[in-house]
Amino acid sequence: MRQSLRAALVFAACASFPLATFPQSYPTKPIRLVVPYPAGGASDSYARVFGPKFTEAWGQQVVVENRPGAGGNIGSALVAKAAPDGYTILLNTAGQAIAPALYKKLPYDPLKDLQPVVILVRSVQVLVVHPSVGANSVKELVALAKAQPGKINFGSNGIGSGPHLAGELFRSLAAVDVLHIPYKGDAGLAPALLANEVQMSFLPSPAAIPLVKSGKLRALGVASATRSRFLPEVPPVAQEGVPGYDMSTWAGLFVPGGTPRDIVHKISAEGVRMIKSPEVQKILDKWGVEALGIGVEAFEARYRADIEKYARLIRQAGIRQQD
Repeated sequence: MRQSLRAALVFAACASFPLATFPQSYPTKPIRLVVPYPAGGASDSYARVFGPKFTEAWGQQVVVENRPGAGGNIGSALVAKAAPDGYTILLNTAGQAIAPALYKKLPYDPLKDLQPVVILVRSVQVLVVHPSVGANSVKELVALAKAQPGKINFGSNGIGSGPHLAGELFRSLAAVDVLHIPYKGDAGLAPALLANEVQMSFLPSPAAIPLVKSGKLRALGVASATRSRFLPEVPPVAQEGVPGYDMSTWAGLFVPGGTPRDIVHKISAEGVRMIKSPEVQKILDKWGVEALGIGVEAFEARYRADIEKYARLIRQAGIRQQD
């Protein structure tokens, strides 16, 4: 009798655990892949490629859901507050690490409520200038800016954006006086550059490469520690008289904090496998984006380090926190 009772209690205890805690059974239902930006942007494009690949691998539908607003905070908060079961995944960029310092108050804790899973890609920003600018290298641009303090403008696609912070870091490390002009999104920035309303900017490689190759803009440097294989002739800014400069950006996956570790690792492993596939790499090559596939622990460390880096940069630049 006691053995029967003991067996019944063990069975009941096992049955009380949700299936999602066992990695071999996950996933057993459709998954939401949340993009915190509008359709048509880089993050959305990534999701439209990666989502179907996860669907193929798992046999469960992965549905891309755009939740834009508040600089990405609406979509991030949705995932942060979702059930920690692996069925709501966030695809975000380095903007996720910028948000804690840029906004006065977030509706979630960026470290406790979001669990980094995998860095999928790296997008290199490119320092570009209008062809009329009398500089053919980063060193010449720095010299020109120092000779004409306050006369050169650099554009961005918004306050606190990657291009904005890339420009602020350049201004700080190069010790130059250049004026920041923010625009509303990529749609406003590129035409301003082409019209010479602003003389320089740091553009993500997918946007920069076509304009550089067509001769509409001139590339002076890449904002990464090493050369980009998509623009091999363009040197890193750090090797052109601005030592320590590195503003490469990433896109990766997050799940709600508290998601079982085995599920986190299962999603991460599939992300690494998927991003290394020849079919996906061929698509990324067309965009000028590098496949990475950096796993859980390394991403956790990078995420924390980037939060600290961007907070320091925002303080140094005197960027006012947004509501």
